[in-house]
Amino acid sequence: MSSAPDRTAAAPRIAIVGATGAVGTTMLEIIEERALRHSELHLVASSRSAGRKISFAGREYEVQAIEEFDFGQADIAFFSAGTTVSEKWVPVATAAGAVVIDNTIAFRMDPDTPLVVPQVNAHELDRRPKSGVIANPNCSTIPLARLLRGIEDRWGIRNAVVSTYQAASGLGYSGVEELQESTRASLQGPDADFEPHHFKPALAFNVIPKIDRFLDSGFTLEEEKMLRETRKILGLPHLDVTTTCVRVPVANCHSESVYVECQSPVDRAELVDVLAALPEVRVHDRETISAFPTPAEVGSSDLVHVGRIRATQNNPRAFWLWLVADNLRIGAALNAVQIAEELIERDTL
Repeated sequence: MSSAPDRTAAAPRIAIVGATGAVGTTMLEIIEERALRHSELHLVASSRSAGRKISFAGREYEVQAIEEFDFGQADIAFFSAGTTVSEKWVPVATAAGAVVIDNTIAFRMDPDTPLVVPQVNAHELDRRPKSGVIANPNCSTIPLARLLRGIEDRWGIRNAVVSTYQAASGLGYSGVEELQESTRASLQGPDADFEPHHFKPALAFNVIPKIDRFLDSGFTLEEEKMLRETRKILGLPHLDVTTTCVRVPVANCHSESVYVECQSPVDRAELVDVLAALPEVRVHDRETISAFPTPAEVGSSDLVHVGRIRATQNNPRAFWLWLVADNLRIGAALNAVQIAEELIERDTL
């Protein structure tokens, strides 16, 4: 265990790096909603956002430039400003004594950094991490891992095949704005003046079977993330998970179509009960088999929503399900805040 200074006598001091972005803004909302215990709050962003005023819990806070912020003022530092920022500044924060909860790919596969979904592997937070960093998983990995944990515990998993339908907000405010702009341009006709930046081809009235860069294998980095992260979170290094990640013209909430083959036969009624018993999961087709969640219906939610649960007709060990989760909350900000709650509860700062 690290010889970090004892800060248990007081509520932790918190810094949010990327406080003006979509995840940072959502994180502030969740910290206020859940009354996360803290003694100080520091909002940090790039120099472009420095000086901006943000209201939180009846007070006004001024955003500080990351280049000027003293991380010695923070016990917990949330990072959600992009991989490049994390790679440069997380070591500065940990050297100053902060525990970092990082929402980028920068440290997820580092063996000294736990990759945590509190409903799945909160035991990883029983001690301060050797690296000083706790990684927040990918926004599509988090809800999937939460469901697979219960399935693995009951039946064992042989393999999973997943197709994701990921919203524009996966790229933050700029992604949603581009979807809106491309939709307006598409409705105006072929002569509209619009050049896509984030989504190529344009996302309006379209689906794009590519998220992040292509790898030599033909899979994308997003698809590779889901495989490697799911294995690490569940502690199943040889788990077979294959994924196709697709961007869809939805503002917020990622959806996933999931096929799972288990080690033993699965009864649908028992599967429904197992999923419904998982923490913060809502099964829509428990009473009415035709009920299912959609991004528009789910909206801003702190639950993983599940429907279309079907045992396959030709393989008694296999089934399909559909899940929808708010990627800004469950897939990023909420998971990070719940990690902080566990750290405070376990007194491992």
